[in-house]
Amino acid sequence: MLGGRRSSYRERVADALRAALIAGELLPGEVYSAPALAARFGVSATPVREAMLDLAKEGLVDAVPNKGFRVTEVSDRQLDEYTHVRALIEIPTVVALATTADPVSLEALRPAAREIVAAAVAGDLIAYVEADTRFHLGLLALAGNAHLVEVVRELRGRARLYGLTALSASGRLLASADEHLELLDALLSRDERAVRAVMTRHLGHVRGLWASARE
Repeated sequence: MLGGRRSSYRERVADALRAALIAGELLPGEVYSAPALAARFGVSATPVREAMLDLAKEGLVDAVPNKGFRVTEVSDRQLDEYTHVRALIEIPTVVALATTADPVSLEALRPAAREIVAAAVAGDLIAYVEADTRFHLGLLALAGNAHLVEVVRELRGRARLYGLTALSASGRLLASADEHLELLDALLSRDERAVRAVMTRHLGHVRGLWASARE
């Protein structure tokens, strides 16, 4: 059950729906009605409808008159392009944090990293994506460039991790989850080479999630 004030409530509903999209739990090409989604997430239909309209503006769904919302499809080429742009932005930005980030601010991200691991263990893909998003955007925010954070937020939102279910079932998702703690430790050690290696490997796993769904 989601709660909070109306504005934050709508945002939380949108975040949960976005996470479900990214995790591949809402399937591309499928049409979902607001009442059906509301029942699925344990909320009322109105904030779901409002949230889906927000997601439509982001290009994640298309409104289908009198039926609901169709999840937009993303091609392999688009997914590759998203990964490439993310790598160009995130790897050098996070590597730079090894020498500039405040250790206290880095440690503040550890609970989110642990949530990612816990979600992977539990097989809760929506919680995994939500915690993963908070961790990575929170980390990038330490660079002090709000526009950069928004660009990555949009790229992450447009992506689809179609292989999450298979990786979770096989237990391989936990390896990717553990990398968040490994990354924090490398940053706190001021080890730029290790940070670059972890980030490169981690983003490689992200693309592997998409590929695994097509093997």
